[in-house]
Amino acid sequence: MTTSSAARPTALVTGASRGIGRAIAEELGRSHHVLVGGRDADAVAEVVAQLPSAEPFVAELTGGHLPALPERLDVLVHSAGVEDGDTVEETSLDTWRRVFEVNVFAVAELTRLALPALRRAEGLVVVINSGSGLTSGAGSAVYSGSKFAARALTDALREEERGRVRVSSIHPGRVDTDMQRALQAKEGHPYDADYTITPEMVAATVRIAVDLPPTGTVESLSVRPVRRR
Repeated sequence: MTTSSAARPTALVTGASRGIGRAIAEELGRSHHVLVGGRDADAVAEVVAQLPSAEPFVAELTGGHLPALPERLDVLVHSAGVEDGDTVEETSLDTWRRVFEVNVFAVAELTRLALPALRRAEGLVVVINSGSGLTSGAGSAVYSGSKFAARALTDALREEERGRVRVSSIHPGRVDTDMQRALQAKEGHPYDADYTITPEMVAATVRIAVDLPPTGTVESLSVRPVRRR
């Protein structure tokens, strides 16, 4: 369902057609007019139909094909992301480029384009990072490298925009999503959701950052499963 956005602040959520991004769109949909970002128009339309005030934002961020941005933007959530790669020895340059295109370059470019609208609203940028943006290990150079880069981007942006736009970095641990199932299969582990958190838990951490009074900011927040292997 789509209604007038006049009385609501506006939030743009990328990767909002499934998983963590969808949970964030649904959470922010309780209070915001949501621009539902994604590449699959049908999947985006399905999410839009479930929200009280929303519209599609169908975009190919890595190709530079973007709809018009609003004049004012209260919240920008970067939730789109990909996981790929193997050991350094076994990972091609094309894989490095593809992962960094989505996880770093698209984040930087959309943020750059949205900054005027965010500044007008004294808004908030939230980057959904990962525990892999804090630590790395064997076989994770590509994904962790992209998430370390995204953390550096976020830290720099926070200082550049301090007093104009707030910037938050959220670092979830293992989340019960299709991406996590594929990762566990690649690592040869049986999948057990008891060792994950839900997308809704990540959305709840985003809500904390969004609802904080403008004199404060969540700079970095980690959320992890209680159980560990």
